[in-house]
Amino acid sequence: MGMMTGFLCLHSLLNSMVSVEKVSVRKGALHALAVHTEPSKKDNSAGGFSNSSRILCWILTGPKNLESRTKHLKQTWTKHCHRVLYMSSVKTDFPTVGLNVSEGRENLYWKTIRAFQYIHQHHMDEADWFLKADDDTYVVIENLQYIVSKLDPGKPLYLGRRFRPFISQGYMSGGAGYVLSREALRRFVNGFHTGECTHFSDIEDMALGSCMEKMKVEPVDTRDVKGRQTFHPYPLDHYVIRQLPRARPWHLLYDYYPPNEGPNCCSDFAVSFHYIYPVQQYVLEYFTYHLRPYGYFYRYRPDESRDTNTTDNSSG
Repeated sequence: MGMMTGFLCLHSLLNSMVSVEKVSVRKGALHALAVHTEPSKKDNSAGGFSNSSRILCWILTGPKNLESRTKHLKQTWTKHCHRVLYMSSVKTDFPTVGLNVSEGRENLYWKTIRAFQYIHQHHMDEADWFLKADDDTYVVIENLQYIVSKLDPGKPLYLGRRFRPFISQGYMSGGAGYVLSREALRRFVNGFHTGECTHFSDIEDMALGSCMEKMKVEPVDTRDVKGRQTFHPYPLDHYVIRQLPRARPWHLLYDYYPPNEGPNCCSDFAVSFHYIYPVQQYVLEYFTYHLRPYGYFYRYRPDESRDTNTTDNSSG
């Protein structure tokens, strides 16, 4: 009887604790959605580099996604862009730019072509770098600024998660987002003007990569100094968990560079993750701009590593 009474008391206590925890999580989630839509306060001098590079972000979206997806990007990471444009098939008060292209996956490349042509015509002088992202991608703009701070936007450069097949020099994953320098954008638009580039495929990222190669736009290796990736076509859980030996999924087979899985998969200065839906947009915004472990000394200092390597090589 004593054992039975003790078990019932413990069972009742655990149930009450779980109920309280569930309520707390629900309240916390609602609070997060209310609080973390506020712009983050950033110390522009803290990174040890100049983040003066102007990045224009344009979001590939559509009328059906404005409420379910795009408005959550508007409340989170796009606030960190120098300029943001939402590209759709029709003009709305969101506001979206109407590209006069029908919706559908078969028209994604047409929308991309028209978007870059629109930006070239109306916003070319407002930025140094031009980021294309889907409406389910999360981007850490400051980490992108760090990467491009070492590059010249006047050169024909092209950044993202580099895939291997179909194009000799490779191409950048569309879902992970890709970036064109000012000169790369100029060459892309000029390629369609001269006929050197055409809409030969519905596969947006591969087709754009083909045009980049024809126009002699150079792909940039965006891995960090430890060889870890910064742009990601999938959420973090697809990479960071160690896997038993298995046939690699297609997105790792497509990787231009040897893929890493497990904790060393991804850079501390990761730029993007794809297939990030509304609630996770706010979660990542909180983790990126608010969560800090008290007293932790940040050990990853890529510029110091590069300086050390340079010194070692010169002394050798």
